Amino acid sequence: MKQIRIHGRGGQGVVTAAELVAIAAFMDGNESQAFPMFGVERTGAPIESYARINDEFIKTREQIYNPDILIIQDSTLLNTVDVTKGADKNTKLIINTAKTAEDLKIDLPTENIFTIDATKIALDIIGKNLANTVILGAFAKATGLITLEGLKKAIKQKFQEKGSDIINKNIKAVTKSYNT
Repeated sequence: MKQIRIHGRGGQGVVTAAELVAIAAFMDGNESQAFPMFGVERTGAPIESYARINDEFIKTREQIYNPDILIIQDSTLLNTVDVTKGADKNTKLIINTAKTAEDLKIDLPTENIFTIDATKIALDIIGKNLANTVILGAFAKATGLITLEGLKKAIKQKFQEKGSDIINKNIKAVTKSYNT
């Protein structure tokens, strides 16, 4: 079983990102789950959400304390929250930043740190600073846990009520992120 913890701020679509990971994994033929962890947080407050992917039924429902993958949607959290708690030398990090892995000086192997300027891609393609879907393209490429096709199907399903323009922009953005 692979366990994914997503860090971001309220209003950045952290919960939606976990749901998209779970839907994409399910579309790819796996068992999956997604759930948030928040209380009375406000817009801008640090929050976490979780996803699990497995090839068989997932029994556990607890928080993720030792993630296999960390997705950091907002790099300002690196200075304010211990986003790497529970991580080990095998944990992969996907971080929304224009900096390189070496510039970040995170105490984990740099070969397991993947950076993507998801904010820039989101602004260029979607027209808003909504990097939650964009970073998932990098997640798919870096981990192989979900396919780009599964992610596209998840976006279509999750955003069907938002219309084809939103769906198409998000698919274009995740495809660019995946191919970067």
